[in-house]
Amino acid sequence: MTVFLRSVSAEFAKIFTTRLWWILAMILFCYIGLLAGGLAALFSAIQTGVISPDAVNTGGGPTNFGSLPPLIYSFASSVGYVFPVLLGALATTGEFRHQTLTPTFLATPRRGVVLAAKTVTLILIGAGFGIVALAASVGLGGGVLSAFGVDALLLDTETWLLVARTLLAMGLWAAIGVGLGVLVPNQVASIVIVLAFTQFVEPLLRLAASFLEVTAKIGNFLPGAASDALVGASVFTIANPVGAAPLNWWQGGLVLLGYALVATVIGYAASWKKDVT
Repeated sequence: MTVFLRSVSAEFAKIFTTRLWWILAMILFCYIGLLAGGLAALFSAIQTGVISPDAVNTGGGPTNFGSLPPLIYSFASSVGYVFPVLLGALATTGEFRHQTLTPTFLATPRRGVVLAAKTVTLILIGAGFGIVALAASVGLGGGVLSAFGVDALLLDTETWLLVARTLLAMGLWAAIGVGLGVLVPNQVASIVIVLAFTQFVEPLLRLAASFLEVTAKIGNFLPGAASDALVGASVFTIANPVGAAPLNWWQGGLVLLGYALVATVIGYAASWKKDVT
């Protein structure tokens, strides 16, 4: 246990002695704040009638997006999850790129302990990124909702359960990033995979799967869909033509955990145990 805690402390030092974490955190806050605040204003204005539905080509008539606060607050994870994934991947691939694994393994020869410590550290930092993202989505988005007279539901128990599940989801995404970094130790390749899959491949797969009930059920097991199920809300559910029932929140969490474990275990066997120089 002492060795593990020392390894965790060392992993925290590796992260916080670089500029990467706070640069990503600042971009995350600005990005989520812009999306949550802007769309909170748009949806609230349409739903309350401040903006005519015809003005945004909704087909006229009353427009109802459902309960707006969970939708707006979920931007923290449904859009912001890419940031903990990137941090986890970069924290791992950076070890290979800068060859810091050599002194790390000399100090702690038990490589499984090192990888477990890195995973735990990134889960905690990923949850910290969740706090940053929620500060933007709940703070800014909730403020905009209140400005339009929409109840921000900040005293509602379900809101705070959503917040807690968002922190868990962001931590699991960081663990997935660690697993990907171990599985694909080339830093450039990992970044390309993360950005291509999260910003292009998976959204298209979810859209294509949503048109049939059978494929929609399969699509529920994609990592982004599982994350949305864990959190309990997502802007992506608005445009679901079939409306297949999502996974339960705990099932979504287990699917995300499964992705992290599979990537980490395979990566450990394929690259982490190899000789380093």
